[in-house]
Amino acid sequence: MAYTINKTDGTILTTITDGTVDNTTSLQLFGKSYSGFGEGLNENLVKLLENAASTAAPAAPLKGELWFDTTSNQIKVYDGTSFKPTGGAKASSSLPTSPSVGDLWLDSTNDQVFVYTGDARSHQVNSKWELIGPAFTAGQTESGWKIETLASSGGNKVVSSMYAGATRVAILSKETFTPSVSQTGFASIKAGITLNSTLGSVFEGSSSQASAMDVSSTTNTSATVIAGGNFLRSDAADTTTGALTVDTDSGVIIGDAQELSITVSSNDVTVAQTSEDKDLKFTVNNGGTTKTIMTMDGSTGNITIDGNLNITGEYNSSVSNVSTYDDAFIKVNTGNSEVDAGLIVETGDTDDARMFYDVSENHWSAGENQSYSQVITLADATEDGHANKGKVLKTTAGGNVKATSMTLGAVTAITYTDTANTGVPTIGAVATLSNEWGGSAKTVSTANPTGSDGADGDFWFVREA
Repeated sequence: MAYTINKTDGTILTTITDGTVDNTTSLQLFGKSYSGFGEGLNENLVKLLENAASTAAPAAPLKGELWFDTTSNQIKVYDGTSFKPTGGAKASSSLPTSPSVGDLWLDSTNDQVFVYTGDARSHQVNSKWELIGPAFTAGQTESGWKIETLASSGGNKVVSSMYAGATRVAILSKETFTPSVSQTGFASIKAGITLNSTLGSVFEGSSSQASAMDVSSTTNTSATVIAGGNFLRSDAADTTTGALTVDTDSGVIIGDAQELSITVSSNDVTVAQTSEDKDLKFTVNNGGTTKTIMTMDGSTGNITIDGNLNITGEYNSSVSNVSTYDDAFIKVNTGNSEVDAGLIVETGDTDDARMFYDVSENHWSAGENQSYSQVITLADATEDGHANKGKVLKTTAGGNVKATSMTLGAVTAITYTDTANTGVPTIGAVATLSNEWGGSAKTVSTANPTGSDGADGDFWFVREA
């Protein structure tokens, strides 16, 4: 009578006729009265013990059947379609075929584990397979965040290290500490993110604020990325190699009490010493010695200049006080071409009075209203007014004056005072002569008198032509 073989769920697997062997499954199933069934039965038991260990899967597996894959050294179970690993991921260099949700796959090429979700994800390289880890492939080497424990004198510290290409780039810590075991690039670790000091690591991009700036370098990486050492400091003396522009009329204020200010108003610039009654001084390095060459006295309003004052432009003064100078000479028109130069005195009319050196005449002139005459010196005078007409007269060594002719005005009330003079008649002598001759009229002429020119007693002075 034939055997009917049922599966666990009650369905008929196969029917075995008497005296035959059925190979519907991976085990030998014997019919009634099959001769030599003992060997086959024993082999079936061995297969069950070793889970059909082989490099090849059983030829006719049943759903739920176990197989030990000697190539991957894994126990696998048949799900009705294929054998799946029962524990751990299926290791292969290519995607597993006919996967089920929850299956694990170890990508043996990249050393990464994936789980099959059954949901297509367009951003995944392997579609429905979700990467479990690690985030980097074997070729990329260790990259990404890694939780680590670092020893310190204050106890072990749990940190999160950022790796890139198997190199630790940064450490994220909740507190500041110094590792007791040397960590390359991390002599000390700060609360927050500490970058590897051996890599020259920096934060690239925009930041809304920072608590400090590294000023150890002055090498700019580009025209728009400026090293911290190239910024001017406000807490210490500093130097800039470029022009400093203060683009505000409020200007610049200097001093711990803001004594000096430079401001602008309507394009006018004001330099101010703001401390009451204090001076504004200008100094120079004079042969290695600091010398104050000008002082603006805040208490008096006076300006003191220690040294020569050279003015290339015009000098104007609005005060009427007398100016005094210690210098013996004042030189004007220095460095200019030879022109008339001198002193101008402002007057109430349209033209001021002037005293100047006339370069065309080579003498000094003075006057007002464009009417100027020579300023006479002793060298300009002459002793001989007859031979040098137009010259100013001076007496000879003997005290005499010589002129071609002289015109005298009327003389009245002449009193005789000289009676002893025997030399040249004086006014007094002439008056005496007049009186002695009766007080008659006296006439001076170059022509001889005629009979009708006088009366008895008159006398004449004849002036030679």
